[in-house]
Amino acid sequence: MSEQDEKYMQMALRQAKRGVGKVEPNPAVGCIIVKANQIVGKGCHRKFGEAHAEIMALEDCKTMGVTPQRARMYVTLEPCCHQGKTGPCVQAIIEAGLEKVFVATIDPSQHNNGKGIEQLRNAGIEVQTGLCETEAKLLNAPFIKFASTGKCWTILKWAQSIDGKLAYTDVTEERKWISNELSRKDAQNLRRRVGAVLVGINTVISDDPLLTVRPSRGKKPLRIILDSSLRIPLKCKLLRTAKKSPVLIITSQQTLQTNSKTAERIAKKGAEVIAYPDMQGRSNLHFLFDELARRGISQLLVEGGPMVIASFLKERFVDELDVYISPKILGAQGSANITDSLAELSYEVGIHYVDVRRFGEDICLTGFSEETLRELSITEGTHQ
Repeated sequence: MSEQDEKYMQMALRQAKRGVGKVEPNPAVGCIIVKANQIVGKGCHRKFGEAHAEIMALEDCKTMGVTPQRARMYVTLEPCCHQGKTGPCVQAIIEAGLEKVFVATIDPSQHNNGKGIEQLRNAGIEVQTGLCETEAKLLNAPFIKFASTGKCWTILKWAQSIDGKLAYTDVTEERKWISNELSRKDAQNLRRRVGAVLVGINTVISDDPLLTVRPSRGKKPLRIILDSSLRIPLKCKLLRTAKKSPVLIITSQQTLQTNSKTAERIAKKGAEVIAYPDMQGRSNLHFLFDELARRGISQLLVEGGPMVIASFLKERFVDELDVYISPKILGAQGSANITDSLAELSYEVGIHYVDVRRFGEDICLTGFSEETLRELSITEGTHQ
């Protein structure tokens, strides 16, 4: 593989990133087709249910009036070989007569997992794998984890001041948010990626959030509230909108038995109430993740307060951190100190492939947990 090959795969990765937040739970895939050292086709998977990147790139060749026969394809994920919402990309590649296909990383899904590459080779097409593999795995880490393990990808997200405060002591319209508008807009992109958004009951009581995607563009992630005592206010925004956008409340079995009438009133508003049984020494988060797996939810965004965030970290249920830091020292004007809750952790949380982005004067730190990288066989290092 040459430097030129790597350059084309990097272009395919940039194409793939255009689909993040639009294609989930599918992977974000990009494709470049090159003939006679000229790019003759580009494509990405733009929206869930629409054509895959390889098909878009082949169609782009037609638009340019070039046949892809004897051309090379650079694709960030193994082409599919099964019939889903769209036809198999492998068959289209074979029929197009491509000479060589570079695949960044294998699709671990049960219906693929090397089968697409095998079919291409059996058809006489040369296939080379592993070009820019680390970058490709990081881009689709949530999809790869769910496809290979059945486990949900968990994102912990919060906004804080420099001194670790997550909220103002006295909330006013002018002092409602720690982060700025640009940061909050970016946080909406996280909600577009996921199948569920979770908070604890204290956040619901103090902030009365909607937890919806704005603008929605049809995306309605499941809104989950951890509420072991069923303290959720019946007039809160979540319950007022439960019939339009799904709400799931997780409580204890004892609470459900002793507060059955409250649960019925909540259910009439359109929310679903389920109870975790006696976990026999395990936390209710294990019940949560079993439930997420049962529902086929591949990504969860946790937006809770310090106690909820700390509980996920303590139980090692964290794959990705997104921390927005505002250049403010709130002192006594701030509350909900994240550092106090994290001080109770008994182990070090290693975060790698850290990306630093600026949103006005705010910054956002994004990184992946060390345990997750090991689980996905991703080598630690510098993200290119």
